[in-house]
Amino acid sequence: MRNLARAREGLATHKGHDQARERLLRQYAAIPPGSPIRLTKRTSNLFRNREPSRGPGLDASGLDQVLAVDPVSRTADVQALTTYERLVDATLAHDLMPLVVPQLKTITIGGAVTGLGIESSSFRSGLPHESVREMEILTGAGEIVVAGPVGKHSELFHAFPNSYGTLGYALRLVIDLEPVHPFVRLRHVYFADLQALTDAVAGIVDALAFDGEAVDFLDGTVFGADEAYLTLGSWSDTAPYTSDYTGRQIYYQSIRSRDTDYLTVRDYLWRWDTDWFWCSRAFGAQNRLVRALWPKRWLRSDVYAKLVGWESRHQFVARLDRWRGKPRRERVVQDVEIPLSRTAEFLHWFLREVSIAPVWLCPLRLRPTGATAATAAQSDGGPWPLYPLQPDQIYVNVGFWSTVPIRPGSREGEVNRRVERAVAEHDGHKSLYSDSYYRPEEFWALYGGTTYAEVKARYDPGSRLLDLYAKAVSRR
Repeated sequence: MRNLARAREGLATHKGHDQARERLLRQYAAIPPGSPIRLTKRTSNLFRNREPSRGPGLDASGLDQVLAVDPVSRTADVQALTTYERLVDATLAHDLMPLVVPQLKTITIGGAVTGLGIESSSFRSGLPHESVREMEILTGAGEIVVAGPVGKHSELFHAFPNSYGTLGYALRLVIDLEPVHPFVRLRHVYFADLQALTDAVAGIVDALAFDGEAVDFLDGTVFGADEAYLTLGSWSDTAPYTSDYTGRQIYYQSIRSRDTDYLTVRDYLWRWDTDWFWCSRAFGAQNRLVRALWPKRWLRSDVYAKLVGWESRHQFVARLDRWRGKPRRERVVQDVEIPLSRTAEFLHWFLREVSIAPVWLCPLRLRPTGATAATAAQSDGGPWPLYPLQPDQIYVNVGFWSTVPIRPGSREGEVNRRVERAVAEHDGHKSLYSDSYYRPEEFWALYGGTTYAEVKARYDPGSRLLDLYAKAVSRR
């Protein structure tokens, strides 16, 4: 409750936002023409191997606050570098939440829009950018524009998702909110057959219910080809008890041992963050002795991300493994969207050929109303051309985050390349927050190259921002 009280009192002012915006414009104008532009910020949820950025950067401080929450219109006016942790605290104070809350606390609202995000409400509410009413964007041309689903800058609005800051930087967004209840009741439903699981997903997405009970949240966990679970969340005004997975108890392990569970709404939204899904085990944080000594405040995804960054820079574990005679390892950290009709087939291939488990499942369908419906005819790829999912089609986000041994003689990124081929063969798409290996012609065919080139020419005519291929794929 103290967090919520502070959120009520801590809303920033538009005057402060105006000052931060003017500071950015002055900084941009001071950078010599022809020099590359980059945004400096404190956190990142990207997993790409890239050389450190050089040259001057734009100071994004002062753009990390919630400006207003309107309980009547159910909207939030929020600066782009605001983390979802801060945004959720501000909206829960009004018994509201964003339509989609990505599962890690330090993901920013701007990052989730320009780089995509997803969570267990996505089967009914789509992706975070679909709940955006308008965006204030600093373009590569050094201008600030306000873009919405219709109007003068609508092409930038629709090309912005999956552009990763290569068309401009979001400064402020107005997003839709929805009411919450105090608790979420969970049902963990076991499936011994992956096709039966995907058949169940189809029914739940269409009916928003399962076995006669409403389903408000839907995701899944695959431990093996013959052991998978759908977790069905339903709003509840009461709870006979609530579980706590922010300390000794580990959420994903409870999926296998409990049929039902209850969480507060806040704990439900952050159920995956404490252990970074299951990835905290790589740091020993799931060992009982280590966990007893690990400060609770450090059981967070951003702490683990810093440990990964430290290892990436210093290669301590990699050198230790070489000394022990262990093979080098390839990082396979990816989220892919596969059509529901082909998800079971893809999972069988993945579990057989890549052998990473557990795997996260998150069903998705683009929102059937609002901006999506109004602009679905914009392109063959639907309303969001840089990540062209088809309206009315059900997809499943398959998330897998681990490392695999590198076989002798394998080229760089061999397993990731095989995953990319398999995703294409199953009519899917891959998110670009991690390592990618596409050839240019292949990449632009998948990620709206024609539309991107047109919008890039208008809003970044001097190419002061990297283009999407250079940022997502090229190693430099």
